[in-house]
Amino acid sequence: MSDAHEQQEVMIVTGMSGAGRSTVGNALEDLGWYVVDNLPAQMLRPLLDLAERAGDSLPKIAAVVDVRGGRLFSEAQEAVRTLRESMPSKVRVLFLDATDAALVRRFEQVRRPHPLQGDGTLLDGIVAERSRMEELRETSDVIIDTSELNIHQLATTITEKFAESERAGVQVTVLSFGFKYGLPADADMVGDARFLPNPFWVPELRAQSGLDEPVTSYVMAQSGAHDFVRAFGAACEPVLAGYQRENKRHATIAIGCTGGKHRSVTLVGELAAHLRGLPGVAVAVKHRDLGRE
Repeated sequence: MSDAHEQQEVMIVTGMSGAGRSTVGNALEDLGWYVVDNLPAQMLRPLLDLAERAGDSLPKIAAVVDVRGGRLFSEAQEAVRTLRESMPSKVRVLFLDATDAALVRRFEQVRRPHPLQGDGTLLDGIVAERSRMEELRETSDVIIDTSELNIHQLATTITEKFAESERAGVQVTVLSFGFKYGLPADADMVGDARFLPNPFWVPELRAQSGLDEPVTSYVMAQSGAHDFVRAFGAACEPVLAGYQRENKRHATIAIGCTGGKHRSVTLVGELAAHLRGLPGVAVAVKHRDLGRE
């Protein structure tokens, strides 16, 4: 096997129509990936053979594969499986998802039909696509929920995930969120901060957030707060070590409270500090619902 083949990195970009595949393709291209859009799954292997002959001029290839391939897409899962078997440590699948409501809104804004809509409704097309995508989603390495992201935020997310991954075994996003706004669809592990007293009910803390020292001090002074960070961090350690062994380069660890403003924000900061001490782990912090109230 050639050195070029050993160095090759392959990203299969797929997911729901309207979830941002074009934006992701552009962002990866800006990071130095060679991006091929709307590639039939059967062409993945020939593309990689061509790239191998090109040597180190094409070390990173991203192929956008989706239902626009029509009947050819039905073989996508098998094509990806075959590729993983031949290049087990080099192939990653990035799946872009969004809620039905977000996808409907986006299609209505651009006034275009869904590729699987046919004679049915827009929602019929989305439901049909979800069914076709289910197996590929389940075997993906990275899932990004774009429901609440605009194109600029999505591009930034891709840059953060994949630029940082060049320097670390696994890139971890530690995310705070509010349960009342729904669970993050792309979370690999979820912790619940609602066992702690809510600073919302302390008048002088209500307007502040977990980024402010008075709230942080209040939350961490509560019984069980430090134990939670230690125990949850310890539970994450073997998982992240295993991710590195299995070449899973991205993980999202989420901690939620009621509104995503006080307790979860504080605990995310504490957990991120703990994880930053682990070998081969790069940590980014995000607060999904901060400022939403």
